Formats: sequence, C-alpha cells, structure tokens
Amino acid sequence: MLNPIHLRTLQECVRTGSFAEAGRALGYTASAVSQQMVLLERAIGATLFERTARSARSTNLAVRLAERSRDALGALDALEREVRAMVVGEEGSLRLASFATANARVLPDVLATVVAQRPQAEVQLDEGEPDEVIDGVLDGVVDAAVVFEYDLDPRQWPVELCVEELLAEPLRLALPDSHPLADRDEVDLRWLADDPWICTRQDTAGARSLVRLAAAAGFVPRIVFRSNDYAVIRDLVARGLGVAVLPGLAIPDDHVRIARIAGWQPHRRVKTLYRRQNTNPLLPIALECLAKSCAAVANDWHEEQS
Repeated sequence: MLNPIHLRTLQECVRTGSFAEAGRALGYTASAVSQQMVLLERAIGATLFERTARSARSTNLAVRLAERSRDALGALDALEREVRAMVVGEEGSLRLASFATANARVLPDVLATVVAQRPQAEVQLDEGEPDEVIDGVLDGVVDAAVVFEYDLDPRQWPVELCVEELLAEPLRLALPDSHPLADRDEVDLRWLADDPWICTRQDTAGARSLVRLAAAAGFVPRIVFRSNDYAVIRDLVARGLGVAVLPGLAIPDDHVRIARIAGWQPHRRVKTLYRRQNTNPLLPIALECLAKSCAAVANDWHEEQS
C-alpha cells in the first residue's frame, strides 16, 4: 500500500527538483527525504529518481505518479477534515426522541441551540411514548430519549441506560370556567368525586395515576372521555364536559382554570435516557441544552407561584 506521507514528499521533490529543497519545505532533512523516496521506490518496484552525487533527477514515472496522486491526497485531506469535524461534533448526526408535551415546551429550545452551535450537523427528533422509544436508545438508533414517570405509577428503566431527571412536573386540576370550584386555588379531590373526568387512554401511566389519586381520596373516577392529546383534553374541559388532571408541561395559559390538588403533591417526572457507551460528541451538548431548557421551565413555574 502506498504511504500518503511518501507521496506528499514525492510531490515536493518533483516540484523543487531537489531532496534538500523538498526537505526544507516539509520540515525534513535531505537524508530523511532520500530515505522516504527509497521506501516509495521499493513499494512500487521501480526507480523514481536518477541519482548522482549532487542531484536527484525525477523520472517520467515520478512526475506522472506525483500528478496522479494529487487528487487522491486531496480526497484524503478532505476525509481527514471531515473526521476531525465529526470527532468534535461539528458534523455528524444526533437523533433524539421525546413525548408530545416535552416536544411542545422543551425540545424546540434544545434543537435550536444545538443547530446554532453545530450548523453542519444533522439533528433529528422522533416522537413517542416512553415504551415506544426505549428500544431505539438500547439499539443505538436514538442517542437520547426524553421520557416521563409518574410518582403514582413508578417504573424500572433498563439498567444498561443512564437515567437523569430533568424536571418534576406538578400535577394540577383543570376545571371549566363554569365549575363551582373554578375560583379556588386549591381543591380537595373528594369534592370532585361526582364529576365526570377526562384523561388519557386506559393503558397509560396518566390514567393509572388518576385512578390511584382518586382511590386515595375515596372514590372511583367516572371517566367519560379519553385522549392522549392534552390539547384535546383541555378543549373538552374548557367546554364544560368534565375535569382533568394535567401535568405541568400540558397546562395551558388560558381556556381552563387550574388549581392545586389539596394535600400531598404528586408529580410527573421528566427524565432523559442514554447509553453509557455512547461516544457521540453531540450528545453532551444536547444533554446540557435539555438540562438548561428544563431548568428554565421550572424557574417559570416557581415565579408564577411566587
């Protein structure tokens, strides 16, 4: 196999017509240049220079080889630059996955920051519930996933993954403006035992959490509508069709009245999962952005409650 270092030295020897001049241009001694050319001649099995006591004249083969190697060495230089860019995360790809409410409130800032810092990188985002995105992280298809876990529906994450909590979302009651308790800042769940309820699908952590919350208050919720789209749930509440429990990221700025749950405050916890062995240089940037974005959301909530 031809050594690219020897080929670059050959190009200088042909250009300058001298081992000594080529050495000065490349930072080698004339002896080192001569040795490299001997090795190159052995590699190709032919003579590249007509040597005398005072000079080394390039053969036609040397000239042709120097010319033909120019494009190859240029391509190799380009490849080396690309590899260096990928190593430091200037190029390459980052794939994240998250759930709908985090995609609406947290991920836009994260994606915008990563793209601004690494404009040559390819950044992708997928959406799915925790069980839908975990396999992608385990398989290495997804670099990191943003998931959630309810206090009232705890779960075990794969031991192969790093798990970091980003945000603790308080669960709040959503009431229509016309509800008798709509003007209260805090509501006891027992006061809503006879109300119709709206929540996520029956097989979801949110639905199980609602049932357990109600059980602790001594009743079984009468669930009349289900949707995994919190925008739909909010609209149904706003139209007076029932009450609901919303996690912090799903709480709207208007349309429905929001109240704290009296007594113990349950949370939905937002976490990020990623493989310990993941060496993608873009991943630490994304994790830092996720932490900052979630901290900003938590700070907004704190200011609202102050």
